[in-house]
Amino acid sequence: MTSEDNKPKWDVALASLANDAYHRKAAPLKLEDFHDLAREHSTRLDDIMETIFLLTINRQWKYYDAAGQEQQLEQETLDGLYVKRRLSEKDLSVFDGGWQPV
Repeated sequence: MTSEDNKPKWDVALASLANDAYHRKAAPLKLEDFHDLAREHSTRLDDIMETIFLLTINRQWKYYDAAGQEQQLEQETLDGLYVKRRLSEKDLSVFDGGWQPV
């Protein structure tokens, strides 16, 4: 294995913040929770959400839609959300369900 293979595919510090937020809340995180986390830690929302998407794509987290149905997210989902190399607030708003670690 190369060192590239061992490198996490997501920001481990942001993943840790999200995990802590999940455990404090003891419930799936919503988009508004990620907004709060971004403000609290002076971090861009799209950086946090990119990390959450990558965790979900790599089956470390799960996403449930507003109806409570688990949704599998793939890399193509994330790729399709990028606007000028950023995740837009408008596009993220459709993910109005809950996110939680596996």
